[in-house]
Amino acid sequence: MNDSSATGPASPVVIEVWCELQCPDCRTALDDVRALRERYGDRAELRLRHFPLEKHRHAFAAAQAAEEALEQGKGWEYVEAVLARVEELDRAGEPFLVQVARELGLDAEEFDTALVDGRHILIVDADQAEGKAIGVTGTPTYVVGGERLDGGKSQEGLRERVEEITDRLLAQG
Repeated sequence: MNDSSATGPASPVVIEVWCELQCPDCRTALDDVRALRERYGDRAELRLRHFPLEKHRHAFAAAQAAEEALEQGKGWEYVEAVLARVEELDRAGEPFLVQVARELGLDAEEFDTALVDGRHILIVDADQAEGKAIGVTGTPTYVVGGERLDGGKSQEGLRERVEEITDRLLAQG
């Protein structure tokens, strides 16, 4: 058993954010993600999980691009930039994903290469398979402390529920 008082602070609570970068509802959920980050700081880790929906033809490529952005150190910044302009992704597809990388000062050529060579496909496939296995059906969906909270149909009260669970887990920690 680990005594966190002797070894330092407890591990942060993991809040999985199951998201899709072509989803307008995920764009709306960014306000909640920002609020959760501000409220919990380093006491919670917001972890991006991919759940590309078949109805959005650029979602799978966007998930791979987000993984490249994570690798280059600007994952959430990239996710927020793409979600802010969902309509452009709808129209332009992969060239838009590379353009956003360039705008953020990331290595755009590496993004282009990553989208061609598929180096992040396994991560996206694994997330999608795990999401299906745990019952994710839409985005955004949160998983906190093993509890799945589906925002795919309505986000009303969702952040409050995430906060209740996170507060409870932090109090137990």
